[in-house]
Amino acid sequence: MRARNGERARDGARPRGRRVLRAARLGPRDVLHVGSAGLRSRPVRVVLSALGIAIGIATMVAVVGISSSSKAQLMRELDALGTNMLVASPGEAMFSGEKVTLPRDAAGRAGRIDGVESVGATGDLERTVRRSEKIPKDETGGISVRASTEGLLKVLRGRMAHGSWFNAANSRYPSVVLGHVAAKRLGIVAPGRQVWLDDRYFTVIGILDPLPLAPDIERSALTGWDASKKYLGFDGHPTSVYERSTDATVNSVRKLLAASIDPENPRNVQVTDPSAALQAKAATEGAFSTLLLGLGGIALLVGGVGVANTMIISVLERRYEIGLRRSLGATRGQIRVQFVTESLMLSGLGGAAGVALGAAATAAYALSGDLPWVVPPWAMAGGFAATLAIGTVAGLYPAVRAARLSPTLALHAT
Repeated sequence: MRARNGERARDGARPRGRRVLRAARLGPRDVLHVGSAGLRSRPVRVVLSALGIAIGIATMVAVVGISSSSKAQLMRELDALGTNMLVASPGEAMFSGEKVTLPRDAAGRAGRIDGVESVGATGDLERTVRRSEKIPKDETGGISVRASTEGLLKVLRGRMAHGSWFNAANSRYPSVVLGHVAAKRLGIVAPGRQVWLDDRYFTVIGILDPLPLAPDIERSALTGWDASKKYLGFDGHPTSVYERSTDATVNSVRKLLAASIDPENPRNVQVTDPSAALQAKAATEGAFSTLLLGLGGIALLVGGVGVANTMIISVLERRYEIGLRRSLGATRGQIRVQFVTESLMLSGLGGAAGVALGAAATAAYALSGDLPWVVPPWAMAGGFAATLAIGTVAGLYPAVRAARLSPTLALHAT
């Protein structure tokens, strides 16, 4: 029997009556419990450490959200105003370099192109408009005077803030429609007032809403086409022809517009797209966001350093706890998991607060500027994922340091 027992012992068999000690396993609930123990015991330190993470994430989310909200507003304006409007204006003569004039029937020629839905025109007038004749002639306020056809408002998709637009009746008499900016500079808030135009009073019959696609019209006093000829000496040559075509025919109309207006010298006609400025602005809306995102990233890294510093101090202060747990059978891996989990929870708390603060800042900005509130989901998810990554990196060194503590030395040092 003894020999057989000896053989079993030599063969590595487990002698009867002995038990092999195995480390207890930590379930997810246990990991969360031990990981949050340090956070619950030091709430003030947790708040201060999470604040750095929150500021960085809030900055990044707010920058992306504000940029996206502004871009959404621009795209909304483009959808409302359309990108199917072109403007034809006089160019310069090829050899003399002098300004040329468009034909008197330029608007009619443009209207005969296939796909063109509506046409309007304006003609510059070398006149000034003032609140009264007592104001010096050179104090124009930067307001230009233009003759306008009745179809201009439809082409621009404009709306009247007050009063009415030109029709077959009032366009023959000394009446004027003020652009949005022109009305402000003249101090006119409602129709019915009179302004001094050239050498006589004209009655204000309407005030336009803002026209993003036609800022020059916003700063103009518009008079009827026939009245301009009768009272202001207008020669009938338009300086700008506005046309609105279908979306499918914009490119073909662009190619034919100059030749249709001036078949003999199409190069004397300059064709532009007013919506190009808004499209370019929408495309470059996030150009300056890169710098702010960089600043937010720096704040996030500073917050990560703060989390790492907090975790190192936590390890130093909790050496007795670490030594006691190691003495009771906790493995080094379990100690590492405990402190990495604590670091993740600390960073996650700051990340969640930062996402909420960034979304709230974007909402406040959008509300103040009457913009749509847009925060891309990828910005919130990416910001929160970044905090978890930083929390993991920040907690690795303190966790490894805690796991390497000798139980005997940790208990003796306290």
